[in-house]
Amino acid sequence: MKQLLTFAKGGVHPPEFKAQTAGLAIEIMPVPKELELILGQHIGAPCVPTVCKRDEITEGRMIGEVTKGLGVPLHSPVTGKIKNIGTSTHPMRMSVPSITIAVDRDATAPQYTKQDWQDEDAETLLKRVHAAGVVGVGGAGFPTHVKLNPPSSSPVDTLLLNGAECEPYITADHRQMLENPNDIVEGAKVILKILGISKCYIGIESNKPDAIEVMTKAIQDGADTDYSIEVQPLQVKYPQGSEKQLIEAITGRKVPAMALPSSVGVVVQNVATAKAVYDGVVYAKPLYEKVVTVSGKGIKRPANLLVKVGTKIGDIVDFLGGLQPGLSKVIMGGPMMGFAISSLDIPITKTTSALLFLAEDEVDTTPHSQCIHCGWCLDACPMGLEPKEIGIYVEANKAEETEPFGVFDCFECGSCAYVCPAKRPLVQFIRMAKMKAKRPQ
Repeated sequence: MKQLLTFAKGGVHPPEFKAQTAGLAIEIMPVPKELELILGQHIGAPCVPTVCKRDEITEGRMIGEVTKGLGVPLHSPVTGKIKNIGTSTHPMRMSVPSITIAVDRDATAPQYTKQDWQDEDAETLLKRVHAAGVVGVGGAGFPTHVKLNPPSSSPVDTLLLNGAECEPYITADHRQMLENPNDIVEGAKVILKILGISKCYIGIESNKPDAIEVMTKAIQDGADTDYSIEVQPLQVKYPQGSEKQLIEAITGRKVPAMALPSSVGVVVQNVATAKAVYDGVVYAKPLYEKVVTVSGKGIKRPANLLVKVGTKIGDIVDFLGGLQPGLSKVIMGGPMMGFAISSLDIPITKTTSALLFLAEDEVDTTPHSQCIHCGWCLDACPMGLEPKEIGIYVEANKAEETEPFGVFDCFECGSCAYVCPAKRPLVQFIRMAKMKAKRPQ
């Protein structure tokens, strides 16, 4: 195996907890009776509905669009009828605008026909990506067509596909690489053509040797002299899958503070986003399904599920047999960067990677105490920031004064909170500092 690469500063090694689902093939979840599609599933302006209540719609039809500002269209994952245009529960905001669809469970799913893309120009391919509503499915939901059109002042020479999947419990990307390797590789070629470059590295942590082997074979089987695609094994270290850390590990380049990866000639996409690009460009299939890892001791049957966007968590729980006694916490996302939720009435979005149902022995409920100035958070921070100072300032009602400590460079990976012996909620302090520092004075 090649030399295992990693980033230089900080990082932590939490227990992986991936064994529960790593060997479970992706399972297609039956469509529930009803879906709720949140209109803001991406960074930027939320969609405006293009349908009305009681409209009959077909699977794949656009039901929301963004006419001004940053955004992508939203498509119906099913054939059915618009039941309501109202609001849905959200894990971070109390409620958000949404469209509720009553599903026609007898409808026949559409057949998507393979289209030629090799002879199309970059602008046409970029339009297909936008039309399919593709966003970065592994992170915050940045519109992919924008990311693949970097400013001319920042010429790009390298594409990185992120297959690190460094968060504990989550195995959705791992399964995608095992089950859809050829689609991911062809998606990478589409992205390379759009960017007008030839070099791509696929970064995969060494705890996924089967994915490394399968992806390497897919590259060899689809060898093309126009493109240089290579798997790069990575050390197992969190947050290896963060953009800036992945760039440093594989290319040795360091992205300056507050700058984008394109400033050092790199574009980063998740492997599952490359699969979504493949579906959108090659088959004109919009992004309305998502592979989600469901894990933890609090769910009766763990799984990697392919679910329709808009499926409620409660419907997933019912499909998997219900909850186990002793459930202590439900997290939407991973344990490091996800959000604890208090309701199962929340719908899946394009960016939902995992649902964790954690039992009492999987959760640390120790109350936090005052900072003991040990400096462990400084050592763990991959960005070289000062999390302890941010927390102290927030507690002193001085959140607006935290910018010198790098609060806006923080991507909230949670490494600082993980190592803190005082169990301080440093990520929550940082989020609060960002919100208050942005408020108009």
